[in-house]
Parts: sequence; C-alpha cells; structure tokens
Amino acid sequence: MPAPAFIAGDWGTSHLRLSLCDRGGRVLESRNGPGVGAVKADVAGAFFAQIEPWKQYGALPAVLCGMVGSTIGWREVRYLPCPARPEMIAAGALRFEANGHSITIAPGLSCRNRLMAPDVMRGEETQILGALRLEPQLAQGRQVFCMPGTHTKWVSLKDGVIEHFLTAVSGELYDILYHHSVLVNSKETVDGAAGGAVFKRALEKIKLYPDGELIHLLFEVRSGQLKGEIKQRDAADYLSGLIIGQDVSGAKRFFRADLAESNGVVVVSTPRLGELYAQALRTRDVAVRNIDGDTASLAGLSALYRVLEGVTDAA
Repeated sequence: MPAPAFIAGDWGTSHLRLSLCDRGGRVLESRNGPGVGAVKADVAGAFFAQIEPWKQYGALPAVLCGMVGSTIGWREVRYLPCPARPEMIAAGALRFEANGHSITIAPGLSCRNRLMAPDVMRGEETQILGALRLEPQLAQGRQVFCMPGTHTKWVSLKDGVIEHFLTAVSGELYDILYHHSVLVNSKETVDGAAGGAVFKRALEKIKLYPDGELIHLLFEVRSGQLKGEIKQRDAADYLSGLIIGQDVSGAKRFFRADLAESNGVVVVSTPRLGELYAQALRTRDVAVRNIDGDTASLAGLSALYRVLEGVTDAA
C-alpha cells in the first residue's frame, strides 16, 4: 500500500466519512461514523476513536469540512463572505494541534441571497472546490451549481468565484412531512422516493401549474390517496416530486439571469438524489451535468491539504 499522508474528513450533523489518503489524494482506507450532532460535546474524542486503527501510521495531519466547524462542532470556524475565490477557502481555514496531529477545518461561506436574506453553507464550499479541481473548465464563465441535501444549495459562480447562493430546506421538509404528517401514512411506503412514474407525474404537475405554491399543492398527496388517484405505496414518491419540482421551479426563477449565461446546472450530490434533481431540471428544459458529491468533497479536501502542506507533486 502507498504511504498514507493525511486524513480527509467530511463531517456533517448526521454523518462522518473519513478517508486515509496518500499524497496524491488517493483513498487507501475509509471509515464511517456518527455526525457531530450525535457525539455531542466530545467531538475530539469521537475523532480520535475513529482514527485509532490508523495510529500505526503516525500523527497524520487531518483536513476536515462540514458542521465540524460549526458551533456544535470541534472548533468554530468563521464564515467567509461572498464573493469568495477558491483560494480564500484555504486561507480562511482554521489550523490547530490536537494529540500531536495537525488539524485543519475548512471555513463556511455566507452571503446575502436573492431574497435579501442572510444565507450560509458549511461543507458545500469544499465540494465546490473539489468540483473545480475535477473539472477545471467549470472555473470559466458563469456556472450554476445545485447541491441537493437536507438543505439544498443553489450556487452561482463566475470564473470560479462563488458570488452568491440560495438555500432550500427541501430534504428537511421531505423528512418532516414523511415522518410527522398525515400526508404519507402507509406502512407500504419505502422510506425515500425512487423517482419513478409517480415522481415524474408530480414534476409535471409543478410544470403545469408554475404559479402554484407548494403549500397549496402538498395536500394532494393525501387527498389523492383518499380518492384512489395515488396508491399509498406511491405517496412518498409523489411528495418528493412536488418538493423537488418546486425547489427547481423556484431556483429557475431566482437564477434566471445566471442560467441564461451558463450551459445549464451542475448537480453535485449522491448519485440517487442527484438523479432526482436531474430529472426535475430536465423537465423544466434545463441541461444538467452530474458530479458525485463524495468524490467532489474528497477532491476539495485533497486540494486544501496540498495547498496548506505545500505539496506540489502528484505522488
């Protein structure tokens, strides 16, 4: 096995993914663990417990991103204001020593969004950095990124500079309505939409009624079941289609000028969720390219490591 050089970690509220990497950023081993929301106050202890099997390689430096840099994380790292150039992310990272290890935590970003409200992100900035490294052409001209998740981010870049973004609580809203409302009330339903025919039917509903507000459309998930027009096992699929469809519809309006300058939307996500958003975007005649979110995150963390440690070769 090549010599391990650093540890890369994407540490969100609900999930941790650590990768043991060589100098070139190739993953040698991986470990998964609980998010910072589950480990409570002992974030440092949770980290060192997870990397215990890797102590044999010495006190390797670690580069982390996500909610680990928030008020509930290990150390709070300030938000960098937009517009933000990619190199500002490395410059704004927090570095400190712990148990002999050099720890780096990436900063988040903040902006005043298109609704003139304060907006923030943590973790997605590192994925953007990774996407620009994976596909350097994305650092040219206008680009619009969609980063689906619990809190989906719509991001506008110009020549690699992150200018502004808008957050949609699409994933969290789906989870709340699925688990805590009468809209989806079937034991037959598989937790999570599959993006099948019923999902596409919901997307078409959003397209047919572009001025319809989500709050007025959601009850059809229940009434459709009561009238026999939606099968109980398909209710979650329809709910997902309405939420994602409305998310895309709103973003298309608020990013109209950005989209006119770009070649469509770059979706950075897990393959499954990314495909759902890709379907919704194509329904609204928006071109899509997909980048795997885990791959982008790792590429971004690797880029931070190389800058901060002065690595210039691809060993």
